[in-house]
Amino acid sequence: MFKVASILMAPDGDPEKHRATIKTADLELTVVLTKLLDFDQGVEVAKDLVKNQGVTSIYLCAGFSHQAVGRIADAVGDKVVIQVARGDSPSTLLTIDNLTKEGWFNEEQGP
Repeated sequence: MFKVASILMAPDGDPEKHRATIKTADLELTVVLTKLLDFDQGVEVAKDLVKNQGVTSIYLCAGFSHQAVGRIADAVGDKVVIQVARGDSPSTLLTIDNLTKEGWFNEEQGP
């Protein structure tokens, strides 16, 4: 069975509470939410998914910095696929605008 995970961030993300798994005969997809910009938490979640659930492919939301992606890749080893969502400039600006309107960013953080 192909086991894949997606790690997304939200201001109120809590990986203990905010996770779901969908299974078919051939694929198991686990989605986990972590706290916005808490890259240490993202690293720990990724390590746990690989070690305890046998995940071999992880898809990260666009909010993960290049450095955080590297940290996750190092933490899970070279046998795990790491993919990152990245958009074009107009899409990125629109996403920032939408998330700002929804109150995701405070003045200290900025988008």
